[in-house]
Amino acid sequence: MKRIVLAILVFASINVVARAGSGPASNPKVRAITGFVRLDRGSYQKQIADVLVVLRRVKSEFESSGYEVESLRITTQPLGELVAGMSEDEALSFVGQLDQLSVKENFIPNVGPAMMHDGDDQGTMHLLERVLSTLPNIEANSIIADDTGIHWKTIHRTAELVKYVSEHSPHSQGTFNFTATAMLKPLSPFFPGSYHTGAGRQFAIGFEGANVVRDVFAKDKGNAEAATRDLTAALTKHAAVADTIGNKIAAETGWSYVGVDPTPAPLGDVSIGSAIEAFTGAKFGSSGTLTAARIITAAVKAVPQKQIGYSGLMVPVMEDKLLAQRWAESTYNVDSLLAYSAVCGTGLDTIPLPGDVSVEQMERMFADVASLATKWNKPLSARLEPVLGKKAGERTEFEDPYLFNTTLHGLP
Repeated sequence: MKRIVLAILVFASINVVARAGSGPASNPKVRAITGFVRLDRGSYQKQIADVLVVLRRVKSEFESSGYEVESLRITTQPLGELVAGMSEDEALSFVGQLDQLSVKENFIPNVGPAMMHDGDDQGTMHLLERVLSTLPNIEANSIIADDTGIHWKTIHRTAELVKYVSEHSPHSQGTFNFTATAMLKPLSPFFPGSYHTGAGRQFAIGFEGANVVRDVFAKDKGNAEAATRDLTAALTKHAAVADTIGNKIAAETGWSYVGVDPTPAPLGDVSIGSAIEAFTGAKFGSSGTLTAARIITAAVKAVPQKQIGYSGLMVPVMEDKLLAQRWAESTYNVDSLLAYSAVCGTGLDTIPLPGDVSVEQMERMFADVASLATKWNKPLSARLEPVLGKKAGERTEFEDPYLFNTTLHGLP
């Protein structure tokens, strides 16, 4: 796009590439174009159709600008509000219809948090246990800390849910569609932590930008100042495109564009682990990894466009092919990830655990993430994945194209 407002940023980005002595860097994929809606059970199908008209227009604009779009996503009001007044079986049936519609219309559905506060009805968590154990596409979350503090009852119930779903979903994979969040604000485009509590008619954008980080880090290896400067310019270029497209579609449709999450999400061979290794010259988890994490987060935070969601760094152990390999090699562990979370938005994402992990052990892990998030007032998440019947030293056997199997380690 050749709009004047982008000229300076594009010029800066071109200079970054030119100094590297290579051709133009490839655009990152658009990981998520996420719409937020408050569904009415009597007209939800039409509402979904209306959301998709907007999201598909955003998708078309990105594709015309040279970007590949990976997914369209829809986040509803929190699960308890979505099924209010229904019996549990009726609610499960309704959510099942939403699951089926998502396949037909090719979007990813998220029903938000089953618990937002310690005083919420814990019966909604029981419903979510059944949803995650039987419906393959629905994503959801719980909120274990926010501006009011840590939600200790929610943490306990969350650990129970993860244990249940790991024991009742096929291949224990239902846990992949659930996360606990701490200090994450509404309207994040990234799943499963996304949620909203308003009237809807909003949308947000998130990139899969680990390749952008790798291009910069390979050029600026070991030079923190240059890497921060150049990564900020590169991320800003793409955020500016998102801003232009988002504001254009908002003006045309009456929907509200709420911002972009510049977090450079990885997936598969588009590896944030590989990017960090390009900077440090050592395996992920070695000295220097924390510094690289800080550089990425500093660059993300410096992007001048309106930001939403995590706006930091994601280190999903099993969604990133190299990170899964390094986990098997024991170059880093849960404590490492918590340490990196002190300088970036990481948390514990897609952490493989032995099937015999206890509710109490997971409760302590969730509590650590909540404690760190509230201490530093930053959004973190915890997506734990115990594997039924598997022990420390064995390999996971997930059957999901977005999960890379790795070795299970015991917990202290």
